[in-house]
Amino acid sequence: MRKIFDGYVDVDTRNMSREDWLKARKSGIGGSDASAITGMNPWSSPLQVYIDKTTEEIDNSTNFRMELGNKLEDFVAREFTDRTGLKVQKVNGFIKNKKYPFAFANIDRRIVGGDCDAILECKTTNSYARKDWENGVPPHYELQVMHYLALTGAEKCYVAALIGNEDFQIHEIARDEETINFLMDIEKDFWERYIDGDDVPDPDGSAQCSELIKKRYAKAEDDTVINLEYIDKAGDKLDEYMELKTEKKALDTRIKKIEQVFQEEMKESSQAVVGDYKITWKNMTRTSLDTKKLKSEHADLVKKYEKVSEYRRFDVKK
Repeated sequence: MRKIFDGYVDVDTRNMSREDWLKARKSGIGGSDASAITGMNPWSSPLQVYIDKTTEEIDNSTNFRMELGNKLEDFVAREFTDRTGLKVQKVNGFIKNKKYPFAFANIDRRIVGGDCDAILECKTTNSYARKDWENGVPPHYELQVMHYLALTGAEKCYVAALIGNEDFQIHEIARDEETINFLMDIEKDFWERYIDGDDVPDPDGSAQCSELIKKRYAKAEDDTVINLEYIDKAGDKLDEYMELKTEKKALDTRIKKIEQVFQEEMKESSQAVVGDYKITWKNMTRTSLDTKKLKSEHADLVKKYEKVSEYRRFDVKK
């Protein structure tokens, strides 16, 4: 068993496929999950973590930004060493700690030969995120760091960030026992309550949440009517719902009006510019089935291959 300070490598990832790596992540709460379940992650939520951990589905999709980030990690680590003189080493494994059986850590590097136990996190981001780094490491990354310090037992973490390929920052975050204890209590409660238990985190407005609800309650009992006044501020929520739908309709109309102003001026032109804005209005083609003609000329064939889909439609009236 490979020791990593106070932790140990539970799963070796050196020859692991990305799909197997994603499956292994379902076994516990990881660093990026930590900020999500506390509501501090701008890209995820407690419900999305719940869905990820409790379903067998694997999102193995990648994009160029993700691939570039993975490739630049080595560059960031080398640059960190060049600037600090501190040597680093890949761990290549899921780190566990017997104190926290519900959690794991995938750290980028461990510091070798330093004056104390320390780790390195490598971050790459675009120039649009520059403001997020003006006052130091963004809060959701700080929580990720505290999660890693808890699992490894390290005393501090260096965060090296390449921002927009034009700015390189190095930050040092010391171990904070109060924050670590608070965070690990939240993680433990989340795992026991939602993953091992029967509760489900609150809805978050995501497409994943809608899909989960559809799967859980696919069939309606037409004759049942229940009173939902026990929901906290139920009437206010529905008032807001109706107001937002009205506002959305008005916004859609305003958006269309602006489009129409520029379309009227572009006429037959396919491209236009306004300052830094580039407008395109190009011819597009789409092939679709003429179902009306097909039904008229081959009604029996259409009937043979018809498929009826059942779904539930949500509506609110007053």
